[in-house]
Amino acid sequence: MKFSLFAHMERISSDEDQKKLYDEFVELCKIADRGGMHAVWTGEHHGMNFTIAPNPMLNLVDLARHTKNVRLGTGTVIAPFWHPIRLAGEAAMTDIITDGRLELGIARGAYSFEYERLMPGMDAWEAGQRMRELVPAVKALWKGDYEHDGEFHKFPKTTSSPQPMQQDGPPVWIAARDPNSHEFAVQQGCNVQVTPLWNGDKEINDLMGKFNDACKKFPDKPRPKIMLLLHTYVGDSEEDVKQGAVELNRFYCYFGAWFMNKRDVSQGLIDPLTDDEIAAHPFYSPEAMERDLVIGTPETVIKRLKAYEALGYDEYSFWIDSSMPFERKKASLERFINDVMPAFA
Repeated sequence: MKFSLFAHMERISSDEDQKKLYDEFVELCKIADRGGMHAVWTGEHHGMNFTIAPNPMLNLVDLARHTKNVRLGTGTVIAPFWHPIRLAGEAAMTDIITDGRLELGIARGAYSFEYERLMPGMDAWEAGQRMRELVPAVKALWKGDYEHDGEFHKFPKTTSSPQPMQQDGPPVWIAARDPNSHEFAVQQGCNVQVTPLWNGDKEINDLMGKFNDACKKFPDKPRPKIMLLLHTYVGDSEEDVKQGAVELNRFYCYFGAWFMNKRDVSQGLIDPLTDDEIAAHPFYSPEAMERDLVIGTPETVIKRLKAYEALGYDEYSFWIDSSMPFERKKASLERFINDVMPAFA
């Protein structure tokens, strides 16, 4: 099982300097590269200081100059916000600039906050249909001389300009949850990204079951890779582990608030949650986080990850977004590299 880092620039207070936050994001990615991780992933989000990433390919081009070996992945671009010709061309140019290190992750998106600002009136179903139209079109544009007549896009014969450095284009990954998404990925020859979010091992098993079912349904298609993305904190003591669980619980309470899209947002920051609101959440708690995320000492983390490897996951992505101070993120990542990864060498 390979290991990767999933990270964004996070801003939770107007007091935080944005350039400093970006420099810290880059430093985490450099640590991942020096530490022998397989890839770095960063996504696309708009208007949200909670996750600052207006175009992940800008970040990846910059990271290519700061790193030597890691693959550089979009985790993920939001399909409805892209025209196929634009995505094909920008991804291909990114692939060239990064010396063929690009991995292209694509999703339908999740936040209604973003939908109502960039694609007013679009629902999750339409977003999914747009993704299903986009992916094969991008692949065809990389091959060249492709004409498209779809539900959402129509254009005459076109070739991606430029064309990618990697033969057949960068590997494409689909963020999948329901069986149809898994089947779409397998049919299209795409790898699969899954995240159980806070739902724990039952969901991790279920997602692998959906993936295996999709592979069985299309036995003529090569089995793609599957990556598990999960919030992770490696503590240096039981007390530190408990603190990590408290911090990740706070992160998920804010994640839920952004997802519900009911609180006021000003200057890119959502109205703060009170301690009482966090304590009263119906299913988020520090105890639940410690149970359902990968939070523990190195020994505990190794045991959890060995189980995921045995299930068949090809890659485990250390999701470091947590609203923790930079030094705590850095220390956790370094413990993961130094104390956890060697058990999988």
